[in-house]
Amino acid sequence: MTQSAPLIVIAAGGTGGHMFPAQALSEVMLARGWRVKLSTDARGARYTGAFPQAVEIDTVPSATFARGGLLAKAMVPLRLVGGVFSAMTRFLRDKPAVVVGFGGYPAIPAVAAATLMKLPRMIHEQNGILGRVNEVFAKRVDRVACGTWPTHLPEGVQGVHVGNPVRASVLDKYAAPYIAPGDYPMEILVIGGSQGARILSDVVPAAIAALPEAMLANLRISQQARPEDFDRVVEFYQTQGIQADVRPFFDDIPKRMSEAQLVISRAGASTVADISIIGRPSILIPYAAAAGDHQSANARGLVEADAAIMIPESQLTAETLSEQIQMVLGHPEGALMMAQAALSVAKPQAAYDLADMVEHLASHPQ
Repeated sequence: MTQSAPLIVIAAGGTGGHMFPAQALSEVMLARGWRVKLSTDARGARYTGAFPQAVEIDTVPSATFARGGLLAKAMVPLRLVGGVFSAMTRFLRDKPAVVVGFGGYPAIPAVAAATLMKLPRMIHEQNGILGRVNEVFAKRVDRVACGTWPTHLPEGVQGVHVGNPVRASVLDKYAAPYIAPGDYPMEILVIGGSQGARILSDVVPAAIAALPEAMLANLRISQQARPEDFDRVVEFYQTQGIQADVRPFFDDIPKRMSEAQLVISRAGASTVADISIIGRPSILIPYAAAAGDHQSANARGLVEADAAIMIPESQLTAETLSEQIQMVLGHPEGALMMAQAALSVAKPQAAYDLADMVEHLASHPQ
């Protein structure tokens, strides 16, 4: 791609929730003839394996107040300032037409640099409640795109509902045919965000083991478990004679989700978007400690469409979860209706609509 092609800098934090929609936008912008640079930190760089090869990865100094001791926290402002000046230097050498931030502390250097240099800039917020970084920049950017609607925005800030962009590998499974539960092999996919979730490792295996034998005989489980929980989850399933593929991370979520009769998951914005695009019944357990309880807000669209069952973490027990699994797998017509309802709230055009916003901003800067 020639240096004369317009450049977009995409700035995203170090979790799948930020990186997956960033990847989706990069795929569309490359297809439209843009050059794409991703600005992230070392943690975010671990998620770039599936990004198109044409995306140039800039690993910037970043830091977060959420981890480390007092000395580490005291160094955060210095590291961030260093990252901002590093980004400004790069922008002077190769000026972006637009800078797009997807949230997370690693997005600060590029979006702050664009703000100081008065470059066209926008943010995309995946959740129904702004993350800390996006909240800081919401009044300092030209556009605010929203993945979940309604999104709680600062007074005076207008958002545009585009939905959450999903990766091409997910979009390839859009409206994949759903095989309703029955007396034949069935799949349950259990995912807890990019790093798994301890409470799902604590509760899900026991809930599945409590299912009726006839149902259990047909089941195969794919479960994400954190490395520290991995051995005990594998051992439990083996002891119970339950077919289970347990891994710390699945790199083929779209395939597994398209083959599942039921998804049990946290309610991260990207996961909720994937579920709606592929169209699967789900049981969602929002992360109780999420800032502003934003995962409950993320789940609301699927729940109100009768596509998902939401169980608050405070009410999650093996017994409760087992009952809800039986409700879905024991009623094929209801499960099929849930799958169709999930599709009804999908926004398969999200990445393209976001790309349209980028191109409009580039041609009509403030």
